[in-house]
Amino acid sequence: MSTDAGTRPATTATTTPGRIGDSPLRPDGTLKVTGEFAYASDLWHDDMVWGVTLRSPHPHARIRGIDITEALTVPGVTAVLTADDVPGENAFGLEHADQPVLAVEFVRYEGEPVALVAADHPETARRAAARIRVEYEVLPAVTDPRHAMDDDAPAVHRPGNLVRHLQLRRGDQSVTAPVVVSLDVEVGMQDQAFLGPESGLAVPAEDGGVDLYVATQWLHVDQRQMCLALGMPPEKVRLHLAGVGGAFGGREDLSVHVHASLLALRTGKPVKMSYSREESFFGHVHRHPAWLTYEFGAERDGTLVYARARVLLDGGAYASSTAAVVGNAGTLGLGPYRIPNVAVDAYGVFTNNPPCGAMRGFGCVQAAFAHEALMDELADAVGLDPVTVRQRNGMREGDRNITGQLIDSAAPVAELLQIVADLPLPPQRDADADLRALPGSVGNTTHGEGVVRGVGYAVTYKNIGFSEGFDDYSTARVRLEMTGGEAVATVHTAAAEVGQGLITVEQQICRTELGVERVVVHPKNTAVGSGGSTSASRQTYVTGGAVQAACVAVRDVVLARAAASLGREVSQLRLDGEKIVGASGEVLTGLAEVLGEDAVEETREYRHRPTHAIDPETGQGDAHVQFAFSAHRAVVDVDVELGLVKVVALDTAQDVGKAINPDAVVGQIHGGSAQGMGLALMEEIVVTDGHVRNPSFTDYLIPTILDMPPMQVKVLEYADPHAPYGVRGVGEPPTISSGPAVAAAVRAACGRPLRRVPIRPEHITGT
Repeated sequence: MSTDAGTRPATTATTTPGRIGDSPLRPDGTLKVTGEFAYASDLWHDDMVWGVTLRSPHPHARIRGIDITEALTVPGVTAVLTADDVPGENAFGLEHADQPVLAVEFVRYEGEPVALVAADHPETARRAAARIRVEYEVLPAVTDPRHAMDDDAPAVHRPGNLVRHLQLRRGDQSVTAPVVVSLDVEVGMQDQAFLGPESGLAVPAEDGGVDLYVATQWLHVDQRQMCLALGMPPEKVRLHLAGVGGAFGGREDLSVHVHASLLALRTGKPVKMSYSREESFFGHVHRHPAWLTYEFGAERDGTLVYARARVLLDGGAYASSTAAVVGNAGTLGLGPYRIPNVAVDAYGVFTNNPPCGAMRGFGCVQAAFAHEALMDELADAVGLDPVTVRQRNGMREGDRNITGQLIDSAAPVAELLQIVADLPLPPQRDADADLRALPGSVGNTTHGEGVVRGVGYAVTYKNIGFSEGFDDYSTARVRLEMTGGEAVATVHTAAAEVGQGLITVEQQICRTELGVERVVVHPKNTAVGSGGSTSASRQTYVTGGAVQAACVAVRDVVLARAAASLGREVSQLRLDGEKIVGASGEVLTGLAEVLGEDAVEETREYRHRPTHAIDPETGQGDAHVQFAFSAHRAVVDVDVELGLVKVVALDTAQDVGKAINPDAVVGQIHGGSAQGMGLALMEEIVVTDGHVRNPSFTDYLIPTILDMPPMQVKVLEYADPHAPYGVRGVGEPPTISSGPAVAAAVRAACGRPLRRVPIRPEHITGT
């Protein structure tokens, strides 16, 4: 190995002041904007070889045979592996181990891994993989999820294609209403489109185990799945977080993990695997496409009486987190509204399409396009504006949601809507506007002849943390010692930093609780207890709670030592930076005198209050621990003749409980809004008969800086009394409400119903 830093992320330290409520600079920020940050794809080992995966070209087929003879004859090849070479169980999965490490009898989607090759150069490995001969018997595939549960549908798995059916019933199922509105909505498949495709470096160890350096969202759940496949105990499968370029759910499932480790253990050499962008589209899960049928009944004044909904999610070939996504789409799928009578059926099904799983918003995104479009329909039907109809029905603290759960902290739906409605609107387009301000921009497609402005609103809420009885916790170890005459706190968690700013949050909490300025964040690995997944907007809440608890424990030990040496009661002492002070603030001794050459180290687990499984018949129960609310107003210019859209403004208000790092909060809101806007207007993985047609950023379009409009962001801080520091998760709500607001604005401009997203030019023009 050339240097230790070649595979291990550098220890992060800073002396920049920054406590809770401040916005200290991110320690990795400068490195990222200058291009010096080491991502997982930059991993290197002097004597490493390269791994490559051979993937299926068919959505569904039986494997009749695999011949690796020609691949083994390629000079430079060190290993070729198939399913027979998996030493443990040939199975893995985020929630259910239903996915083979390497296909053994069937392939169930285009891109499923079939064989592995290791060679001294990546191109050599690819040439060898191309020489592997796989005999396939192509089988009928189920690629339309709307027919996946038909009696004559091909079976993706036995006994059938249903992953989960969530049934939710509340109130009077026979109730009627004088005003009824309904619609069908289709939502396309979205990709997480993170920076830096899947990469990892597996290094065989002297004890017969393996060290894997990888970009991921949950080190310990990866370790559990790897141990199953490798047939090894956890102490021999050690994971280290490499530099992550964003995740958004796409790194929750395994990618290179087991493949690289298998090759490293077989060859006895470090093995690097790094996907191309095209392979990345096949190698990770995507957002579930959805088909939604909704009906609302209301009084003539717009007050909701009942709601009925059917949600169908395409889970693709394997379970991944589909069951949990169905849970969210069902229990949260009618939005942040008071609805006394409810019937919801949410389904997730297997198909031979690409596997789908976690993505920012996790089921709520798809549902929001339906419930917010229907609220606009209701507003038109009863003669109200779209803000008023939402405020009239919006949740308030003390209400119960559709699962019967009490909303026992702030639910400022009406206030958030009023804030965005009152924000200044952008100026009207000038007749001589610069081309860059028009739909189509400098493509010179229009000079404004057919351009119409539209304004749209949306509001939503999202659960924070894991739900339905999952044991959601995080572990933190904090060490306080004197180094070179300076007090240094070291915080060690396995919680993945994927670009959201968790490292800064951990430092801010340590500085706040211990009063020390120098805080070191230990490299993230499995040498400490689980930090849970960096998903569900949970890390600041749960890992933040663990860091706070560990800091408090360290502080208690320090004060107990000081009290013993000073002959005072602990209650009379306070830790103030590097000083121990009395009740009136007088300095009694220094931290250096109390610690001496010793260090104080404490490890704590933090769990939020429990959630509960919902009733299987009624869907009732306290499924979620916390809710976060957001609202958006979008302003668009639409060329109704050409079907082109320019988002002029995308303004938002969100309750975050407590902004631990205000600048980071605003950054999360900007990024989440961009992803929601992208799904509304341009982002879709096009799948035809099980084949992905656009696996590249040439054909899969995401918003660029030229597409993003100015944003006015208003942040509310209504503390949740049940959460550390009152925090609420921040990252997901803006992705949920931004897209429906943009879609509403486009509908307002063109006058068409637009029941499918992303909205395409032909939807607007009707051609």
